[in-house]
Amino acid sequence: MISTFPTLPSKTTLNQLPSLPDATVVDELLVEALHQFPHKIIVLDDDPTGVQTVHGVSVHTDWTSESIEAGFNEDQSMFFILTNSRGFTREETRQVHEDIAATVQAVSDQRNQPFILISRGDSTLRGHYPLETDVLRQTLEQQSSGHFDGEILMPFFQEGGRYTINDVHYVLEDDTLVPAGQTEFAKDRTFGYSASHLGEWAEEKSDGAFPADAVISLSLDDLRQVRLDSLVAQLMNAQDFNKIIINATDYLDVKVATIALIRAMNAGKRFLFRTAAAFTKVIGGIDQRPLLTKEELVSDTTSGGLIMVGSHVQKTTEQLAELKTCDFIHFIEFDVHLVLSPDQFEQEIDRIITTAEQLITSGQTVAVYTRRERLDLGENQQENELKLSVKISDAVTSIVTRLHVRPSYIIAKGGITSSDIGTTGLKVKRATVAGQVKPGIPVWKTGAESKFPGLTYVIFPGNVGSKTTLKEVAELLHT
Repeated sequence: MISTFPTLPSKTTLNQLPSLPDATVVDELLVEALHQFPHKIIVLDDDPTGVQTVHGVSVHTDWTSESIEAGFNEDQSMFFILTNSRGFTREETRQVHEDIAATVQAVSDQRNQPFILISRGDSTLRGHYPLETDVLRQTLEQQSSGHFDGEILMPFFQEGGRYTINDVHYVLEDDTLVPAGQTEFAKDRTFGYSASHLGEWAEEKSDGAFPADAVISLSLDDLRQVRLDSLVAQLMNAQDFNKIIINATDYLDVKVATIALIRAMNAGKRFLFRTAAAFTKVIGGIDQRPLLTKEELVSDTTSGGLIMVGSHVQKTTEQLAELKTCDFIHFIEFDVHLVLSPDQFEQEIDRIITTAEQLITSGQTVAVYTRRERLDLGENQQENELKLSVKISDAVTSIVTRLHVRPSYIIAKGGITSSDIGTTGLKVKRATVAGQVKPGIPVWKTGAESKFPGLTYVIFPGNVGSKTTLKEVAELLHT
């Protein structure tokens, strides 16, 4: 029987759950487990926001043999590959994941080093699921003699207010825990869904291939009582790529689950992972560090900064409205609806680049934001809308590509926007995650090969933070 709350719970519900275990005991068990886990941990990130909980790890923006070998050679146990697949078609996504899986398996075989793959997906359940993990599974099973027993579902992301309770995934909105299927994210044009119970969600997204009543669930009660024998026994029962739900409202839940997962894997079980960013921090053994300071982020005080706002979720629009109260920022609206008139569209791009360069050179911070009203061509025009959306995305990226003056920093708002700007606009091949400027908001330091080496690049997810968080980040970086 599926367990849900009869009414929308408030944030205080979190205090009514079973008591958390002793943190010192759990941390000691986790350190021991990680020490006994020699696997290279490879995170496939469907947009750049997956590094929002880690620091001191590398992000590779291609998946050539050379890049994957470099990742295996790094001292850190974990590295990220930015696929940006949330901006891909299904066929593009399939090909990319086939290529990555085949290359990872080949490198692993050459080095005789085991690995695990984490498909880092959106904490509000959007993305090419189950396509990505299905393709990874099929390719790896074809390339090796092993098979996968189960798939771990763990969308918990505390920094963004994403919690899983009784197998139901919630999004914290103000002081209310809203089932994910009732949020604006579930209405996504490309990746929409209706279910909030993760078993039902997996059934819905797999068109019934994986029924909800067949899932394995690691309960909060077992996790908080640290019943490792029971948890491991459940994991050992996984077979036929069964779905395994990890309930969590606190990092301690993730830590206990990780200990059990490592014990099960060391006993021979093989899992693929579909998780949000919290799990990568724990399995990667990433310690806690303070939020980044202005001194760590900004060294150039002569040029202005550049803020690029592309995301159209409601939270971004609200944050943009708050940002507009900053008197030290010059705002430029990009009228993307001109994409319907190619000549005017090119003139609009030229106008923005010329204006932005003049202002940044003079020390003025500039915020370029796309017109908030969505371009809607009416019914039966989805394919044309998609083509125009790609042109708009390319145009936003081209503003950075054609920029000649180096800003003191760049903030990119939105997952796909930040990915395109990072890989195409800034030509980053390998970046280092410096840390977070606010909870859930990561910062890259761009590599030597990039357009602006060593640049502070703030990757601001579209669905993270309060109304004032974007403004607070801009104020922190203000020179």
